[in-house]
Amino acid sequence: MAEEEADIGCTVEDEDEGSNDPNLQELNAFRVQWMSEIKPNSAASDRLLRVKGRKRSQEKALEEKATELFLRAVQEEQNGAVYEAIKFYRMAMQLVPDIEFKINYSRPLDADLVGGNYMEDSDVEGEIEDLLAYFEQQFTLESSFPKICTPELEMTQMHISALPREILMYIFRWVVSSDLDMRALEQLSLVCRGFYICTRGPELWRSACLRVWGRNCTKLVPFNSWREMFLQRPHVRFDGVYISKTSYIRQGEESLDGFYRALHHVEYYRYLRFFPDGKVMMLTTPEVPLSIIPRLRTRNTRMDSLLVGHFRLSQEADNQTKVFAVVCKKKEEKGSEFQKNRFCRRNPAPETEHIFHVGLHLSSGGRQSFSKLVWIHHSCHITYKLTGEAVVTAFDLDTMYSPFSFARVKSYTAFSEQPL
Repeated sequence: MAEEEADIGCTVEDEDEGSNDPNLQELNAFRVQWMSEIKPNSAASDRLLRVKGRKRSQEKALEEKATELFLRAVQEEQNGAVYEAIKFYRMAMQLVPDIEFKINYSRPLDADLVGGNYMEDSDVEGEIEDLLAYFEQQFTLESSFPKICTPELEMTQMHISALPREILMYIFRWVVSSDLDMRALEQLSLVCRGFYICTRGPELWRSACLRVWGRNCTKLVPFNSWREMFLQRPHVRFDGVYISKTSYIRQGEESLDGFYRALHHVEYYRYLRFFPDGKVMMLTTPEVPLSIIPRLRTRNTRMDSLLVGHFRLSQEADNQTKVFAVVCKKKEEKGSEFQKNRFCRRNPAPETEHIFHVGLHLSSGGRQSFSKLVWIHHSCHITYKLTGEAVVTAFDLDTMYSPFSFARVKSYTAFSEQPL
């Protein structure tokens, strides 16, 4: 027993002596640190996650701010404020250097970021209100030098997108032509985004307005654009003909036996064809439109009863648009007739000149705009050339003067003779 107690005492003394060893203390400290790193420390991990989340949120807020500044710069550049746009571009690049490549161009741009109202709130689906501004913004964001359009398939020949914008706009003027075929221009805008932007350019629509109203359309107010003026301001249409059909019952002569009197159903048409340069053609005939409309395609048509002249638009104080036209027969040379009767000594019949003055009220009928003309005045001015005497005869506007209705004729604008 004494020996065992002595052995135990020696062991305790050895351990006490070993605990004072510096190498063993360093080893124990390393072991404790190693064990603390291996064991999960919930407090430290939570702290690390919070730091990462805070950093991520700061980066997201910074990117959103840079996106807002970048889109604001795009809007200023579109409005023509280049210096303001450069300032916002610089601020956006300072926050996020590669912000231009981080913007998602595949989705519609947020209206709140750019300060414009491009999207219309709808429960079913959102529709873009200002499609022109939206397309222009997409072109600006996609490339510094955007093309009008890009070919859908690979082509070996030259594509129309390789033409300069000036050449393309000149082609569009040929599409509109001197006949002001704005319907063809609207159909051309459905090809692609680039064509839509070009066809909405103010140059084409301003030229069209000047052709229609001349000096009376120098001010754009109250319209927002030249296109809006052309579409909403009343004017006669040039891509067709106005037709008026009149029919009535006329009593005939009484029969020889006196038992009956014949009744005749009389039916005739009036045609009005307007041209953008102020010329007008008027025709009264019993022939149906199917045979007359093709003959009114050009101004050089030859018909005995055809009246030609000029017209003007007048907008009264009550916002009613009226059309006043002065027409007469074409003047033809009568040299052959004079030679034929040069040996005749009888007095020739007095030469007279008949000029017809027509007044019409322009209104819209049905779905078509400016498709109805209502009679307000019709008179004939007869001038005797030998005496210089002038006689004016005004006609009563009764049921014999039915309103004109517009009929669009595709062949009138099928060919372009001159550009706009």
